[in-house]
Amino acid sequence: MKIAIIGAGFTGLSAGYHLTKDGHDVTIFEKDPQPGGLAIGYQEKGWDWTFEKHYHHWFTNDTFILDLAKELGQEVLIKTPKTSIYLDNKIFQLDSPAALLKFDKLSLPERIQMGTALALLRYNPFWKPLEKIRATSILPNMIGKRAWEMIWEPQLRNKMGEYADEISLVFFWTRVSKRTTSLAYPAGGFLAFAQKIVKAAQDNGAKFHFGAEIASITQDKHGKILLKTNKKTQQFDKAIVTLPSFMFLKLTPQLPDNYKQKLVRLRGLGATDLVLRLKKQFLPDNTYWLSMCEKNSRILVIVEHTNIMDKKHYNNEHLVYLGNYPKIDNPKFTMTKEELLRYYDPVLKKLNPEYKKNLIGYELFKAPFAQPIVPTNYSKMVPPMITPLSNVFLANIEQVYPWDRGTNYAVELGEKVAKLISND
Repeated sequence: MKIAIIGAGFTGLSAGYHLTKDGHDVTIFEKDPQPGGLAIGYQEKGWDWTFEKHYHHWFTNDTFILDLAKELGQEVLIKTPKTSIYLDNKIFQLDSPAALLKFDKLSLPERIQMGTALALLRYNPFWKPLEKIRATSILPNMIGKRAWEMIWEPQLRNKMGEYADEISLVFFWTRVSKRTTSLAYPAGGFLAFAQKIVKAAQDNGAKFHFGAEIASITQDKHGKILLKTNKKTQQFDKAIVTLPSFMFLKLTPQLPDNYKQKLVRLRGLGATDLVLRLKKQFLPDNTYWLSMCEKNSRILVIVEHTNIMDKKHYNNEHLVYLGNYPKIDNPKFTMTKEELLRYYDPVLKKLNPEYKKNLIGYELFKAPFAQPIVPTNYSKMVPPMITPLSNVFLANIEQVYPWDRGTNYAVELGEKVAKLISND
């Protein structure tokens, strides 16, 4: 079959690779100049490796993407980083039961209650009953009121904003159950791995068009799929759309109204990552991941990439992400990089008063959709891969539920939709 794939993120790459292994004629369209989707990388002068515009890593139990990396000969590095929280103007390591027992901001009974609750969630294999429960209605009692208000509630509200009270307990369960002490990262960066998948798919006969944005997806009277780009219209037997649902709606005028209304109910947050390039380490205690546990924190998370990956790959620069997940109409999303750095500056100075003296440069990267909103009973809202437009399939980040976004589940979803089409 002649199959089009819209989007060369890891879902599209995975689908394309597996479909070409099954002998299909695959063409992949991507509006960006490189593959990778949200994990797309860039490279400054003097860097040996590329660097993701938005922070990424794998857990060591991310079997789908790790198996694909092994199949394609991609070297994967395993590291055990330090994860901490920022609370009351101080950094506390909080990434293990031992670290929790040392956390003296809570009493010993409060620490035991929080640890027990997290363990029960982590080892609970049954997620379905949890989706009926709002996280904010049960976690204060499970984890403990002080632990909830001190550590977990600020993070949830700072990330989810107006949606915080709608979020299902499944969202919290996912984060607890999937965490591993060690993390994995592809040598050379995510772009190097994405390019390796491109090469493998091309060796199987796939064609890629980068810098090609799709204008519309329609169907002719014979059931053929017509893809219109800024250059021409091409015909295919089937098409896979890996874009967020709201973008899919804009491209497909022939979809019925009742289906459109279901997709409109799906909501999401954007992402902003301000990347600092520094001469010296920003978090000198070697913390890789710092969650900000202050109410209304200007920054959600600080990720010092070079506290997990060797700075030698980046011309000995120290690279730091300052991350947030605002809606696209939020001022945090619309600010320029200069405005955002000024906005973050009071927080950054508390952590490292000298950081500006070591600043080489900084860049701002934005994505209009990076985090699906997962309310209670979200399983009833997840759109199927088969759409009302025959021969058009949807495979995107909103369908990996109960799991959260991530390249591992993107690869799994790509495999699923490829199998669905090949079996069809």
